Amino acid sequence: MARKRKIAIGAAIALVVVAGSLFLLRKPISALMFDWFVAGSIEDQLEQTYQPVRQIGGEQEATEELPVLTEPFSMLLVGSDQRDNETARSDTLIFAVMRPLESKVLLISIPRDTYTEIVGKGKKDKINHAYAFGGIEMSMDTVENLMDEKLNYYATINFQGLIDSVDALGGIKLPIEEDIVNKDPNHEQFTIEGGKPIYTGQDALYYVRYREDSDFRRTKRQQIFLQALADQAIQLNQIEKIPQLLTIMGNNFKTDMRPQTITGLASQILRSGKPEVTSFTIAGDGEYVDGVYYEVPRESEIKEARDLINEWMKSDASDSDINNRDSADRAAEPADSQIH
Repeated sequence: MARKRKIAIGAAIALVVVAGSLFLLRKPISALMFDWFVAGSIEDQLEQTYQPVRQIGGEQEATEELPVLTEPFSMLLVGSDQRDNETARSDTLIFAVMRPLESKVLLISIPRDTYTEIVGKGKKDKINHAYAFGGIEMSMDTVENLMDEKLNYYATINFQGLIDSVDALGGIKLPIEEDIVNKDPNHEQFTIEGGKPIYTGQDALYYVRYREDSDFRRTKRQQIFLQALADQAIQLNQIEKIPQLLTIMGNNFKTDMRPQTITGLASQILRSGKPEVTSFTIAGDGEYVDGVYYEVPRESEIKEARDLINEWMKSDASDSDINNRDSADRAAEPADSQIH
C-alpha cells in the first residue's frame, strides 16, 4: 500500500482565522480599540510566522513604518503535506486576490495535477512538484508563469494546522449528505459519515483530501470548506479563542506578509464588513504523458482565470466589473459533477 498522504487546505486558513476571528470583535469593541489594545499582542504572536523569500514590492523593511494595505494585492496560498523533515509537496494551490477596501476575495484554485512548465527546472510536470523541487519560491515562479501575473505575497500552512484550527473553532458545518468513502487500496482508507451537524478537524481534512471522484471536484470541496470555515469563524462569540488560534498559526503557518500588515488588514475588515468570496477552479482534461497522468488545463480556462485576476487587480474596477464573472466557475464544471 502506498505511503499515506495527508494534505492541507491552502493557507487561506490563516487569513480566515485572523480576519474571521477578529470580525467577532465588531460588537464588543470598536476597530479603534482593536488598533490600540489588541493589534500589538497579536503581532508579537505572529512574529514567528514571518519568513520572507524574496522582495516583491509589497513589503517594506521591518524598520520602516508599514502602511495598511488598501490597494488590491495578490497572494499564493499553499497547503503543504510536510511532516517533520520530509520533503514537502503542495497539495493545494490557490491564487488569491484581495480587495481590502471592499472586503472581497477572489480564489483561483489550481488542481495539483495541472500539467505546466516548472520554472527553474526547464521541463513540464505536475504543478505541485514545483514545491518539492524548489520550495515556495519555485512554486511562486511557476504559478506566476501560468497565470501571467506577479504575486505580492505567499502563505503556507500544513495539514496539522487545518485539523487544529477547525477543532479550535468547535468544528465546522459541511454539506455532506451521503457517506464519503476513500476505498482505493493505494490511498489512505477513511469514511466521513454524511448528515452530521458538525464535523471535526480530522473530518475536514478527509473532506478536502478526498479525490476518488476527480481533482476538479476536490478543489471545489476545498472552496466549500474555506467558505464554511469563514462562516464558522465569524459566528464565534468567544473572544478567548483568538490566542489559541494564533498559537496554531504560529506553529503551522509561514508567510512573507509582516504581522503589522496582517493586523492592519484585520482592522480594515473590522471597518469594511464580512468578506465576500468569489471562487474559480481551472478545469482541465485528463491525459497520460509518458505513462503519467496529468490534468492538462484548457486554454479557455487559463484565459478566464487570467482575465479574472487582471480585473480584480485593477484599483478602479467597479463591483459590476468583478461580479459579472461570478458564474464562470459554475459554467466550467462538468455537467455530471456532484460535490458531496
